[in-house]
Amino acid sequence: MTSVIANSTKTIVATGTSSGLGFELIKLLLSSPASLTPSTTHLNLILGARDTNRTGQAYNALSYPKTDHILSILPLELSSLKSTASFANAALERLGPEGKIDYLLLNAAVSDGTDKAAKESKSGLCEAFVVNHLSQHYLVHLLEKKLIDSATRIIFVSSGAIRRVTDPSTLEKDLKVGSGVEANDTYAQTKFLNLLSAQWWRRRLDGKCRVVAVSPGLIPNTGIGRGSGMKLSMEMPDAKSVEHGAKSILAAFTRDDFPRDGEQIFLTSWGEWWEKGVYEKVLDKGLQDKWCWSKEEIEEGGVGLSC
Repeated sequence: MTSVIANSTKTIVATGTSSGLGFELIKLLLSSPASLTPSTTHLNLILGARDTNRTGQAYNALSYPKTDHILSILPLELSSLKSTASFANAALERLGPEGKIDYLLLNAAVSDGTDKAAKESKSGLCEAFVVNHLSQHYLVHLLEKKLIDSATRIIFVSSGAIRRVTDPSTLEKDLKVGSGVEANDTYAQTKFLNLLSAQWWRRRLDGKCRVVAVSPGLIPNTGIGRGSGMKLSMEMPDAKSVEHGAKSILAAFTRDDFPRDGEQIFLTSWGEWWEKGVYEKVLDKGLQDKWCWSKEEIEEGGVGLSC
Protein backbone atom coordinates (compact mmCIF):
# COMPACT_ATOMS: atom_id res chain seq x y z
CA MET A 1 0.00 0.00 0.00
CA THR A 2 2.86 2.37 0.86
CA SER A 3 4.45 1.98 -2.58
CA VAL A 4 1.12 2.70 -4.27
CA ILE A 5 0.75 5.94 -2.30
CA ALA A 6 4.36 6.90 -3.03
CA ASN A 7 3.87 6.35 -6.76
CA SER A 8 0.62 8.30 -6.94
CA THR A 9 1.77 11.29 -4.85
CA LYS A 10 4.61 13.57 -5.96
CA THR A 11 6.14 16.26 -3.78
CA ILE A 12 7.38 19.52 -5.26
CA VAL A 13 9.28 22.21 -3.35
CA ALA A 14 9.40 25.41 -5.37
CA THR A 15 10.39 29.07 -5.53
CA GLY A 16 8.87 31.63 -7.87
CA THR A 17 5.32 30.26 -8.07
CA SER A 18 3.32 33.25 -6.79
CA SER A 19 2.67 34.61 -10.28
CA GLY A 20 3.76 34.35 -13.88
CA LEU A 21 5.28 31.15 -15.23
CA GLY A 22 5.55 29.42 -11.86
CA PHE A 23 1.92 30.06 -11.00
CA GLU A 24 0.83 28.87 -14.45
CA LEU A 25 2.89 25.69 -14.05
CA ILE A 26 1.41 24.83 -10.65
CA LYS A 27 -2.08 25.62 -11.95
CA LEU A 28 -1.51 23.18 -14.79
CA LEU A 29 -0.29 20.46 -12.42
CA LEU A 30 -3.16 20.92 -9.97
CA SER A 31 -5.68 20.41 -12.75
CA SER A 32 -3.71 17.59 -14.39
CA PRO A 33 -1.22 15.90 -12.01
CA ALA A 34 -0.73 13.07 -14.52
CA SER A 35 1.23 15.62 -16.57
CA LEU A 36 4.14 14.70 -14.28
CA THR A 37 3.85 10.94 -14.59
CA PRO A 38 0.90 8.85 -15.75
CA SER A 39 0.51 7.38 -12.25
CA THR A 40 0.49 10.73 -10.39
CA THR A 41 -2.92 11.54 -8.91
CA HIS A 42 -1.97 13.61 -5.86
CA LEU A 43 0.46 16.46 -5.28
CA ASN A 44 2.19 17.63 -2.13
CA LEU A 45 3.23 21.21 -2.92
CA ILE A 46 5.50 23.27 -0.70
CA LEU A 47 5.76 26.73 -2.21
CA GLY A 48 7.75 29.72 -1.00
CA ALA A 49 6.15 33.16 -1.32
CA ARG A 50 6.87 36.72 -0.19
CA ASP A 51 3.17 37.41 0.33
CA THR A 52 1.62 34.19 1.58
CA ASN A 53 -1.88 35.69 1.95
CA ARG A 54 -2.07 37.01 -1.60
CA THR A 55 -0.57 33.84 -3.02
CA GLY A 56 -2.95 31.68 -1.00
CA GLN A 57 -5.92 33.65 -2.26
CA ALA A 58 -4.75 33.26 -5.86
CA TYR A 59 -4.54 29.49 -5.51
CA ASN A 60 -7.82 29.24 -3.59
CA ALA A 61 -9.53 31.02 -6.49
CA LEU A 62 -8.51 28.26 -8.90
CA SER A 63 -10.87 25.46 -9.79
CA TYR A 64 -9.22 22.10 -9.10
CA PRO A 65 -9.98 19.08 -6.87
CA LYS A 66 -8.67 20.61 -3.63
CA THR A 67 -9.10 17.45 -1.55
CA ASP A 68 -6.72 15.58 -3.87
CA HIS A 69 -3.70 17.74 -3.07
CA ILE A 70 -1.77 19.26 -0.17
CA LEU A 71 -0.83 22.89 -0.79
CA SER A 72 1.51 24.55 1.72
CA ILE A 73 2.50 28.17 1.09
CA LEU A 74 5.38 29.18 3.35
CA PRO A 75 7.06 32.57 3.82
CA LEU A 76 10.11 33.06 1.65
CA GLU A 77 11.93 36.32 0.91
CA LEU A 78 14.86 35.38 -1.30
CA SER A 79 16.58 38.72 -0.72
CA SER A 80 17.22 37.42 2.81
CA LEU A 81 19.42 34.41 3.53
CA LYS A 82 17.78 34.14 6.97
CA SER A 83 14.36 33.86 5.33
CA THR A 84 15.74 31.25 2.92
CA ALA A 85 17.03 29.19 5.86
CA SER A 86 13.69 29.52 7.66
CA PHE A 87 11.86 28.32 4.55
CA ALA A 88 14.17 25.32 4.19
CA ASN A 89 13.66 24.39 7.84
CA ALA A 90 9.88 24.76 7.56
CA ALA A 91 9.80 22.66 4.38
CA LEU A 92 11.83 19.89 6.02
CA GLU A 93 9.54 20.00 9.04
CA ARG A 94 6.48 19.61 6.78
CA LEU A 95 8.09 16.66 5.06
CA GLY A 96 9.17 14.86 8.22
CA PRO A 97 11.97 12.27 8.39
CA GLU A 98 10.33 9.91 5.90
CA GLY A 99 9.03 12.49 3.40
CA LYS A 100 10.65 12.79 -0.03
CA ILE A 101 11.20 15.69 -2.39
CA ASP A 102 10.54 14.40 -5.89
CA TYR A 103 11.20 17.76 -7.56
CA LEU A 104 12.89 21.00 -6.50
CA LEU A 105 11.97 23.92 -8.76
CA LEU A 106 14.18 27.02 -8.64
CA ASN A 107 12.16 29.51 -10.67
CA ALA A 108 12.29 32.83 -8.78
CA ALA A 109 13.87 35.85 -10.47
CA VAL A 110 13.80 39.64 -10.48
CA SER A 111 14.90 42.01 -13.23
CA ASP A 112 16.10 44.78 -10.93
CA GLY A 113 19.38 46.57 -11.48
CA THR A 114 22.24 47.03 -9.05
CA ASP A 115 20.80 49.92 -7.06
CA LYS A 116 19.56 47.73 -4.18
CA ALA A 117 22.12 46.38 -1.71
CA ALA A 118 22.02 42.73 -0.69
CA LYS A 119 20.92 42.02 2.87
CA GLU A 120 23.07 40.05 5.32
CA SER A 121 26.06 39.93 2.99
CA LYS A 122 29.53 41.43 3.27
CA SER A 123 30.31 40.95 -0.41
CA GLY A 124 28.98 44.32 -1.55
CA LEU A 125 26.97 42.65 -4.29
CA CYS A 126 23.48 43.70 -5.30
CA GLU A 127 20.13 42.24 -4.23
CA ALA A 128 19.39 40.82 -7.70
CA PHE A 129 22.50 38.65 -7.31
CA VAL A 130 21.13 37.25 -4.05
CA VAL A 131 17.59 36.65 -5.32
CA ASN A 132 18.43 35.21 -8.74
CA HIS A 133 21.45 33.16 -7.73
CA LEU A 134 22.82 33.07 -4.21
CA SER A 135 19.72 32.33 -2.11
CA GLN A 136 18.52 29.58 -4.43
CA HIS A 137 22.01 28.06 -4.51
CA TYR A 138 21.94 28.25 -0.70
CA LEU A 139 18.53 26.57 -0.61
CA VAL A 140 19.98 23.55 -2.41
CA HIS A 141 22.75 23.40 0.22
CA LEU A 142 20.16 23.51 3.01
CA LEU A 143 18.08 20.73 1.47
CA GLU A 144 21.02 18.69 0.17
CA LYS A 145 20.73 15.66 2.44
CA LYS A 146 17.00 15.32 1.79
CA LEU A 147 17.58 15.79 -1.94
CA ILE A 148 20.15 12.98 -2.00
CA ASP A 149 17.93 10.70 0.08
CA SER A 150 15.05 11.41 -2.33
CA ALA A 151 17.02 11.22 -5.60
CA THR A 152 15.34 14.54 -6.41
CA ARG A 153 15.17 16.09 -9.84
CA ILE A 154 16.37 19.70 -9.49
CA ILE A 155 15.12 22.17 -12.10
CA PHE A 156 16.89 25.51 -12.61
CA VAL A 157 14.85 27.95 -14.70
CA SER A 158 17.46 29.77 -16.74
CA SER A 159 17.31 32.08 -19.75
CA GLY A 160 18.72 32.48 -23.21
CA ALA A 161 19.87 35.88 -21.96
CA ILE A 162 22.97 34.18 -20.54
CA ARG A 163 24.45 34.42 -24.05
CA ARG A 164 24.85 38.16 -23.46
CA VAL A 165 27.60 37.48 -20.92
CA THR A 166 30.70 37.54 -23.09
CA ASP A 167 33.30 38.36 -20.42
CA PRO A 168 32.65 36.74 -17.01
CA SER A 169 35.70 38.48 -15.56
CA THR A 170 33.63 41.68 -15.23
CA LEU A 171 30.92 40.09 -13.05
CA GLU A 172 32.48 41.07 -9.71
CA LYS A 173 32.62 44.70 -10.74
CA ASP A 174 29.32 44.78 -12.61
CA LEU A 175 27.26 43.20 -9.80
CA LYS A 176 28.51 45.60 -7.14
CA VAL A 177 25.83 47.83 -5.65
CA GLY A 178 25.59 51.04 -7.66
CA SER A 179 27.80 49.84 -10.52
CA GLY A 180 25.54 51.58 -13.02
CA VAL A 181 25.14 48.50 -15.19
CA GLU A 182 21.81 48.39 -17.04
CA ALA A 183 19.16 46.26 -15.33
CA ASN A 184 18.66 43.97 -18.33
CA ASP A 185 22.40 43.23 -18.27
CA THR A 186 22.21 42.49 -14.54
CA TYR A 187 19.41 40.03 -15.26
CA ALA A 188 21.52 38.25 -17.88
CA GLN A 189 24.53 38.16 -15.55
CA THR A 190 22.62 36.77 -12.57
CA LYS A 191 20.96 34.16 -14.78
CA PHE A 192 24.44 33.25 -16.01
CA LEU A 193 25.43 32.64 -12.38
CA ASN A 194 22.25 30.62 -11.88
CA LEU A 195 23.35 28.35 -14.74
CA LEU A 196 26.83 28.11 -13.22
CA SER A 197 25.07 26.86 -10.08
CA ALA A 198 23.17 24.23 -12.07
CA GLN A 199 26.44 22.90 -13.49
CA TRP A 200 28.17 23.03 -10.08
CA TRP A 201 25.36 21.01 -8.49
CA ARG A 202 25.36 18.61 -11.44
CA ARG A 203 28.99 17.82 -10.63
CA ARG A 204 28.45 17.59 -6.87
CA LEU A 205 25.32 15.46 -7.05
CA ASP A 206 26.36 13.26 -9.95
CA GLY A 207 24.72 9.85 -9.60
CA LYS A 208 22.56 11.08 -6.72
CA CYS A 209 20.18 13.68 -8.21
CA ARG A 210 19.24 14.71 -11.73
CA VAL A 211 19.93 18.40 -12.45
CA VAL A 212 18.19 20.07 -15.40
CA ALA A 213 18.24 23.69 -16.61
CA VAL A 214 15.53 25.07 -18.86
CA SER A 215 14.80 28.27 -20.75
CA PRO A 216 11.06 29.01 -21.01
CA GLY A 217 11.73 31.45 -23.84
CA LEU A 218 10.76 35.10 -24.25
CA ILE A 219 7.53 35.47 -22.27
CA PRO A 220 6.37 39.14 -22.28
CA ASN A 221 3.27 38.73 -20.12
CA THR A 222 4.90 37.57 -16.88
CA GLY A 223 5.85 41.05 -15.65
CA ILE A 224 9.52 40.05 -15.37
CA GLY A 225 10.57 43.21 -17.23
CA ARG A 226 9.12 45.59 -14.64
CA GLY A 227 12.28 46.01 -12.60
CA SER A 228 14.48 46.58 -15.62
CA GLY A 229 12.17 48.97 -17.41
CA MET A 230 12.19 46.67 -20.43
CA LYS A 231 9.05 46.91 -22.54
CA LEU A 232 8.20 43.44 -23.79
CA SER A 233 5.32 42.60 -26.10
CA MET A 234 3.86 39.62 -27.89
CA GLU A 235 4.77 41.38 -31.15
CA MET A 236 8.46 40.68 -30.51
CA PRO A 237 10.13 37.92 -32.55
CA ASP A 238 9.99 34.53 -30.77
CA ALA A 239 7.61 35.85 -28.09
CA LYS A 240 5.64 33.06 -26.44
CA SER A 241 2.59 32.86 -24.19
CA VAL A 242 2.75 32.25 -20.44
CA GLU A 243 1.11 28.89 -21.01
CA HIS A 244 3.79 27.93 -23.54
CA GLY A 245 6.51 28.98 -21.09
CA ALA A 246 4.96 26.91 -18.28
CA LYS A 247 4.86 23.86 -20.54
CA SER A 248 8.52 24.39 -21.41
CA ILE A 249 9.35 24.28 -17.69
CA LEU A 250 7.15 21.20 -17.25
CA ALA A 251 9.25 19.44 -19.90
CA ALA A 252 12.25 19.76 -17.56
CA PHE A 253 10.26 17.75 -14.99
CA THR A 254 9.31 14.99 -17.40
CA ARG A 255 11.97 14.55 -20.09
CA ASP A 256 14.13 11.44 -19.79
CA ASP A 257 15.93 11.54 -23.14
CA PHE A 258 19.06 13.03 -21.63
CA PRO A 259 22.16 13.49 -23.80
CA ARG A 260 25.07 11.15 -23.11
CA ASP A 261 27.27 14.16 -22.37
CA GLY A 262 26.57 14.97 -18.72
CA GLU A 263 27.31 18.68 -19.20
CA GLN A 264 24.49 19.02 -21.75
CA ILE A 265 21.68 19.77 -19.28
CA PHE A 266 20.08 22.88 -20.81
CA LEU A 267 16.63 22.37 -22.38
CA THR A 268 15.38 25.00 -24.82
CA SER A 269 11.87 26.43 -25.11
CA TRP A 270 11.48 24.63 -28.44
CA GLY A 271 12.21 21.27 -26.83
CA GLU A 272 15.82 20.60 -27.80
CA TRP A 273 18.90 20.06 -25.68
CA TRP A 274 21.02 23.12 -26.36
CA GLU A 275 24.46 22.47 -27.79
CA LYS A 276 27.17 23.21 -25.25
CA GLY A 277 28.74 25.81 -27.50
CA VAL A 278 25.86 28.14 -26.63
CA TYR A 279 26.81 28.15 -22.94
CA GLU A 280 30.41 26.99 -22.97
CA LYS A 281 31.52 29.72 -20.54
CA VAL A 282 29.44 28.24 -17.70
CA LEU A 283 31.30 24.93 -18.13
CA ASP A 284 34.47 26.47 -16.69
CA LYS A 285 34.90 24.57 -13.40
CA GLY A 286 37.07 27.32 -11.94
CA LEU A 287 34.34 29.87 -12.62
CA GLN A 288 31.72 27.54 -11.13
CA ASP A 289 33.77 27.12 -7.97
CA LYS A 290 34.37 30.86 -7.70
CA TRP A 291 30.69 31.79 -7.73
CA CYS A 292 29.04 28.71 -6.26
CA TRP A 293 30.00 29.17 -2.66
CA SER A 294 29.88 26.54 0.04
CA LYS A 295 27.20 26.68 2.70
CA GLU A 296 29.80 27.94 5.18
CA GLU A 297 31.04 30.69 2.85
CA ILE A 298 27.49 31.89 2.27
CA GLU A 299 26.77 32.01 5.99
CA GLU A 300 30.02 33.89 6.60
CA GLY A 301 28.90 36.63 4.20
CA GLY A 302 30.30 35.59 0.85
CA VAL A 303 34.01 35.16 1.44
CA GLY A 304 34.20 33.09 -1.73
CA LEU A 305 35.10 36.24 -3.70
CA SER A 306 38.31 38.17 -3.53
CA CYS A 307 36.24 41.27 -2.80
